Amino acid sequence: MIWVKALHVTFMVTWFAGLFYLPRLFVYHADARDSISHDRFLVMERKLYAIMTLGAVLTAVFGVWLLADYAWAAWKTSIWLHVKLILVGALVVYHLYCLKIMRSFRTGTARHSHVYYRWINEIPALLLIAIVLLAVAKPF
Repeated sequence: MIWVKALHVTFMVTWFAGLFYLPRLFVYHADARDSISHDRFLVMERKLYAIMTLGAVLTAVFGVWLLADYAWAAWKTSIWLHVKLILVGALVVYHLYCLKIMRSFRTGTARHSHVYYRWINEIPALLLIAIVLLAVAKPF
């Protein structure tokens, strides 16, 4: 089961790498003024989103495997796991919000400034800290 946990963590890192970098691309995209830059960012965002979605799916697959194998007892008795899964759900919502942002850049309807994207870039960092602390410390 240690291999399943290692794969879960590996794909979580892949997912978070994308979640950290994609909003940074949005910051630069919001400042792009020429069509060449705009088109380049569209391609970069699309490819990164595909990679991070694969990371998210595989994180979920191995996470469910872990849950089914030995964390089910923790599910029944530990609040930390419930909170962690709620935060993971918030992360999935954030992931889907990034898709919405990407689509708004593609259709030319993105209206936020680079400052907005700088702020939303901090959300996955906060969620990562909380999720890792819950998974490692199991505080309650």
